[in-house]
Amino acid sequence: MFSHKNSSSNSQLNQSQFEGVIALHQTGIANLPLHHGRAPRWLVVRMQRLAKEVVTIIVNEYGLNEFLRRISDPFWFQAFGCVLGYDWHSSGVTTVVTAVLKKAISPEDLGITVCGGKGKFSRQTLPEIEEAALTFGLSTHETEMLKYASKMSAKVDNAAIQAGYSLYHHAFFLTEGHTWAVVQQGMCGEDRTARRYHWLSDHVKSFVVEPHSAIVGDAERENVLNMTARESEACRKASVDLAKEKPSRLMRTIPANIHDEQKTLSKWLPNGSPTNNGPLPLDSLSMPLHINWKTLERIYEFQPSNYEELLGLKGVGPATVRGLALVADLVYGQKPSWKDPVKYSFAYGGKDGVPHPVNREAMDESILILKHAVQESRIGDKEKLHSLQRLRWIIPQGIDK
Repeated sequence: MFSHKNSSSNSQLNQSQFEGVIALHQTGIANLPLHHGRAPRWLVVRMQRLAKEVVTIIVNEYGLNEFLRRISDPFWFQAFGCVLGYDWHSSGVTTVVTAVLKKAISPEDLGITVCGGKGKFSRQTLPEIEEAALTFGLSTHETEMLKYASKMSAKVDNAAIQAGYSLYHHAFFLTEGHTWAVVQQGMCGEDRTARRYHWLSDHVKSFVVEPHSAIVGDAERENVLNMTARESEACRKASVDLAKEKPSRLMRTIPANIHDEQKTLSKWLPNGSPTNNGPLPLDSLSMPLHINWKTLERIYEFQPSNYEELLGLKGVGPATVRGLALVADLVYGQKPSWKDPVKYSFAYGGKDGVPHPVNREAMDESILILKHAVQESRIGDKEKLHSLQRLRWIIPQGIDK
């Protein structure tokens, strides 16, 4: 479908080039530029109508949990955006598609709903979860667990993984069976790129140990503070131990000259360079100049038993996570992972095995499910034809049957 990670070229493909790439079964490059403005009303209305029909067919044919699994699949999600008629490469695919689904899906009819959204709408997620829980007849415990999943998924991607992306979009999908999925997106203001995070409740064994279904982006950073990596386990434990110490003792643990001599993390980063994209400085990788001792005092009073409890505490943000991780490394030698967890970049793979072999089964399954849903939908013949034509752009030879 699209290319797996960033290459040395940042050029974008126009539509004719893109169609030629697909016809040759080669990979292209999909940057996700941050676009301003709004989708036109005439397009949104048609997207909502088509989305309602497609989702209804998928839920009826495959069930609610399969729809959630598809939403958490970056291949399927991107193809779905193409079918609905939105830009194939824009960061708006995330925000517009989820907003369209929120309007198109009726929880009373399908047993699934979408909470949250972009910007100020993301702050409505928790009350919307409560409202949906009443509609679905969920218990108080189930409702609280859903709210916790929403808060922790956002906290993890905003604080535990620090690649220079700040979240500005959070969509929480939940079903009457209290299963859930999350699609959220962050932006990097310095180079104007976006990164999308996919979660699925069936895949989450721990919120702080590799919980994602996929992390999607067109730029792979050389050094990213990733406290969710399995390699960061010792650093997570050391961070908890440090946070449970009296703040006065932690003050003495931190060298007095740490702020005088270390203005950036380059001394402690592998290869001494913040990114592999040139001299671009990412503020998220600098040592916090001021540690919030009041937050550490609250942590000490709470005495978290594990890293998930620590991360979930109010006031624990990127600076606290980063500061504890660096002290754990500096003082105790418990290093965090600096490997970027981005896993896919809108790709099924390349015919030559670069960046990885084509996953034919996943590609075929995604395409055929969408094609069947469009064909069976109760939309007009013209809209159906246009949707199938857009889908055909990503159908390799031999699949369009």
